[in-house]
Amino acid sequence: MLGFQDTEGDWLQQLVSLCIHDIHAFLLLVPLGQITENCGLDWLLATFGEKSLEFTIIIITYDDANEDRVMDDLKGNTVLQQLLYQCGGRYLICHESKNDSAVVTELLEMVSANTQRCDTIDMYNMEKAGEQQQEPFTGHTETPEEETPASGRGYNSSSNEDVTVEVKDTKVRADQTESKTAACKLRNSMEIKELLMRLQLQDKLTTKDFLQLGCSSLLQLQIEKDLPYAFLQRLLMMDYRARYVTVTEENSNTCSERSIDKPRINDAPTSAFNALFRKTVSDDESNKKNRIHPMDVQMAVFHCADDFLKQYMVTKLSLCQYALPLLVINPTTQEIECSLWTFRKITKSWKSPEDSGEVTTKAMPIYKAALPMVSVFRLGSVSTSKSLLLNGLINQRHNTFFHRHCPGNSQKRLLMDGVVEIAWYCPSGKETDNFRDCVAFCNLHGDAEENELQQKFLTKSASVNVVFLPNLTQDNKALVTVEELFSSSKPLICLLDDDDSAVTEVSEGKYKIGLKNRNQSDIIEELTKSIRESLSKAHQAFKLEDALQTSGFRVDEDNDDCKKGKACALDLLEQLKETKLFKIKEQFLPCQGKLWQDWSQKHKDLYRLHGDIEKHKSQIEQDMRTIRRKQRDCGLSDLMTSFIDNLATLDSKEKEYFLKWLGILLDDHSMGALSRLHQKYDKKWSTLLDLKKKNVSLKIQQHKLEKVSKQLDAVTFGIEHFLREVGQLYEAWIGQNEPITVKGGKRNISLLPQLAAELMISGYPLELMDGDAAHVPLNWIDAVLNEVIKRLGDKRIFVLSVLGVQSTGKSTMLNAMFGLQFAVSAGRCTRGAFMQLVELNEDMKMQQSFDYVLVVDTEGLRALELTGKETLHHDNELATFVIGLGDITLINIFGENPAEMQDILQIAVQAFLRMKKVKLSPRCVFVHQNVGDITASEKNMEGKRRLQEKLDKMTRLASKEEECDVGSFSDVIAFDVTRDVKYFAQLWEGSPPMAPPNPCYSENIQDLKQTIFSHTSKLEKKGKTLSHFKTRIHDLWNALLNENFVFSFKNTLEIAVYRKLETEYGKWTWTLRRAMLMTENKLHNRIENETFDIVLETFLVEEQMGPYEQVKKMMIQYFEESHDKDVLVQWNGRFLQKISELHDDLIKGTKRKFDEVIQQREACKKVDEKRTQYENELFNKSKELALKLKDMSNEEESKKAFDSMWAEWVSELSQGKTPIKSIMMKN
Repeated sequence: MLGFQDTEGDWLQQLVSLCIHDIHAFLLLVPLGQITENCGLDWLLATFGEKSLEFTIIIITYDDANEDRVMDDLKGNTVLQQLLYQCGGRYLICHESKNDSAVVTELLEMVSANTQRCDTIDMYNMEKAGEQQQEPFTGHTETPEEETPASGRGYNSSSNEDVTVEVKDTKVRADQTESKTAACKLRNSMEIKELLMRLQLQDKLTTKDFLQLGCSSLLQLQIEKDLPYAFLQRLLMMDYRARYVTVTEENSNTCSERSIDKPRINDAPTSAFNALFRKTVSDDESNKKNRIHPMDVQMAVFHCADDFLKQYMVTKLSLCQYALPLLVINPTTQEIECSLWTFRKITKSWKSPEDSGEVTTKAMPIYKAALPMVSVFRLGSVSTSKSLLLNGLINQRHNTFFHRHCPGNSQKRLLMDGVVEIAWYCPSGKETDNFRDCVAFCNLHGDAEENELQQKFLTKSASVNVVFLPNLTQDNKALVTVEELFSSSKPLICLLDDDDSAVTEVSEGKYKIGLKNRNQSDIIEELTKSIRESLSKAHQAFKLEDALQTSGFRVDEDNDDCKKGKACALDLLEQLKETKLFKIKEQFLPCQGKLWQDWSQKHKDLYRLHGDIEKHKSQIEQDMRTIRRKQRDCGLSDLMTSFIDNLATLDSKEKEYFLKWLGILLDDHSMGALSRLHQKYDKKWSTLLDLKKKNVSLKIQQHKLEKVSKQLDAVTFGIEHFLREVGQLYEAWIGQNEPITVKGGKRNISLLPQLAAELMISGYPLELMDGDAAHVPLNWIDAVLNEVIKRLGDKRIFVLSVLGVQSTGKSTMLNAMFGLQFAVSAGRCTRGAFMQLVELNEDMKMQQSFDYVLVVDTEGLRALELTGKETLHHDNELATFVIGLGDITLINIFGENPAEMQDILQIAVQAFLRMKKVKLSPRCVFVHQNVGDITASEKNMEGKRRLQEKLDKMTRLASKEEECDVGSFSDVIAFDVTRDVKYFAQLWEGSPPMAPPNPCYSENIQDLKQTIFSHTSKLEKKGKTLSHFKTRIHDLWNALLNENFVFSFKNTLEIAVYRKLETEYGKWTWTLRRAMLMTENKLHNRIENETFDIVLETFLVEEQMGPYEQVKKMMIQYFEESHDKDVLVQWNGRFLQKISELHDDLIKGTKRKFDEVIQQREACKKVDEKRTQYENELFNKSKELALKLKDMSNEEESKKAFDSMWAEWVSELSQGKTPIKSIMMKN
């Protein structure tokens, strides 16, 4: 560096231009005897600016003569201490001529440790651009004394000269301001560029790249470049601490803790003054460290994300109860942009009290909601944190807006000034609510004077304006804005930084509140009251969509791909406008309704044949063909034609927008009707409960309630129903040689699975089992997976499925674990089972034995709205199917009691034992949701042991029933009770709707993910492929169709108890039958001996009374005294009814038989009495026939004539007589 300060400017420019690559360090060589205050540092500052000090390392050299006194000379050298202070304490000591490799190594380590990069040309040019503002300006140009006109002669300057000076002064000031602004913009631009380089965000971020599973998603944050990924990963898991992720020390494993500087061993003792009040190098280094502001990380990711990742990111921020970017400044163009697209998936719910006192629930897309809006900004600099006070209004327990006291805050931020963030206060319908209705709060970051356009937008759109003000003078420019706001009809609340007064209404709708030396709680309370009072009067409503589209700023939806996708989606919606919502699926999607459900039932009946099996089977197959023909006759509706055409013709970006828009618009189309139907259902349910108390007939009300329930199912309409219809069209047309017609053109039926495969690869879930029909469309699933294999290859997969009782948070858990977007809400959202592919990145693929995780999400079991044996059968069948498919199945349980899932697992175990042909090796992990106690795992060791024992006991019972040699539950479904039981904290940190997610929940998610991947490392290296998975679906589903018996029971114990009951029932029925057979034998002899002419039913009842009463007594004793009586009680009434019916049938059947026997006996007596008469008649008829035939020579004709006469005579004789039947009992 020495000597460069004498270099001419042109040479310096050429030298700087040669530095094409970035410089990591400036080495300042200082000989020990030449340490001065300058040492070239001033030149470095003048040339490259103050920022160059962050890259400067001082190298102190010495010669042989000074070798013995190096340390003595350095100690107490105040000039050197000042140099070190300026350069962050980075220095080395070395001999000027000796080649010391250790010193070189240490130097290289210091250079590589400084990962910040310095762009030489840009820094140099930026410093030159800022030179103009370095020179002080007084407003007057100094002139030599001799040129001052008559200043010493009492001469006064004229007014014209004053004006000239003033004009020049103004022009110079303007030039200076413009120059200063340009320099600031350049400096800010360079700092933003450096920020993006430090975060390695030069490329566009996409959702697909981010959602890939990688090793880093399982590790802790290490270095700065991992900040964006760490932020997004935590956001994915709904961890609101994502915003506070920072790196404080290079190569540190901590992401939020700062290390404490310790004194070095060789440091000499120091005085209290020096230790406490004198600034040291370590203090300076710690304070000057250029940490990245947490909000700069968020906004950098936001600016570098594509539209779909932005929408995903903002939706997750909303779930974390954070403020969302509404207006942002593009760091490249400096243009203000509106983020409307990012709000399209956000729905807010709240409860508001009506004037009648009734509390109503409201839920709607936030971009459509017309709400009061409070705009908040500051004019000038104030000491009170605006964002901190706002948080007190919205949620005092959560930092909705980032403020100066948040973790990780640093003095410098680059991307937040000029940003407008929006947040909503959603009331819960309680008296403690701050506001009665939902209220939007818009917060302008930075000084509103410097962001005039944003400030005007806010004041124009707001219902109430809140302004933070310093102590203003009359000539302050900000006072003009205040005057405008004060004269406006809109309410205005001014918070004064230099005022200590309480809230005062200075004029109607205009309030002032002092901030100086006041309690923050009092300020928040007064501000809340002022806003509430302002909103109680007529006010302007703020509708996000309308406000942004008329703002004059660039809206993020103004791009061709987005417009094209929206136009196509609107065209589809236009076709639905004239149709009632609950008729849409019936009219436009006919193949998936009753026709598909009937076909599914017929297909299941093929495996439950009875009677004449071949005839029954033939009839069912004919019915199935008829249903498929009816589906083909329905054809493609205009709606489905448009949907398929859009999927086939739009490019990938347009298609992605189209599907997003279609989902948004469908939700918007049905949300109002769904809300009304839910309210209608609640009212009818309340009415039904009231009628139950009055013992009034409920049939009419129950019918109405059921009708509303069916309408709710019919109104639920989404993209999954379109894809289900596509699947049914394929199933109906497969095997036919006819093409389908799409938009007037003929298309091969293979087009349909190709489209579905593309969607599945791009991240959309595919329906595996239809929840309404409870059936797997095997042909469709086969075709789609074949197309996936064609595009990706036969990739290795790991199948992760989830199972649980309704509303236990299954979909929420999967969404947080893998960043998926399964539907979540209270009640049954997912119907059936859906599968979705999640790709691993290349590093992860090398470590694992698979390329993709295939996630299977299922509907909630034991749904309250669907009760009865059919639901029990469906749930058991679904659970067995899903566990059989998965390599690992997450058993989701709400709370600590796994009773419901134990029953389902027992059925699955018994089903697996019966399905011996299907080779299965599933594993399960129990996840207990909503367990608040942090010591739950330790406290529940006894519970875990009991769970293991019960599962093992039921498995042994099932194996005994099925005659298998199985000793424990884990022999059928792998399970380690010490590792595979997880306890999750409650999802929300407080009470909704304003509660953020619990950070402990995301930690539990991470722990569960690590447990899953620890199991995957033990899988075979070859792994399961998509082809194997396809075969597994076939084998498992066909086995389930063949296995029907076990699914009708709650658990294995029920099966064993029922089988034992059936054995006992056989004994009881034989007791009654045996008694009746003895009675029949006795009576038959009497009838034959003609001692009985009639059998009365009362006689049979009396004869059977003893055995019947004995059997009933045995049954009652069995049901009441059996050790399984709690299980048997459900069948008590049914079996008593069955035995009663058998008793009645035996009596009636026996009486009918004896009546026939007596009738036959009497007929035989009459025949015997007329035997002589009959013989004579027969002789005479035979004689007459012989005379007629005496001339006939053909013996055969004679025999034929006799047979005819004989048949005619017998018919006359037996007319009116009952044929004799056997009276033997049919067992």
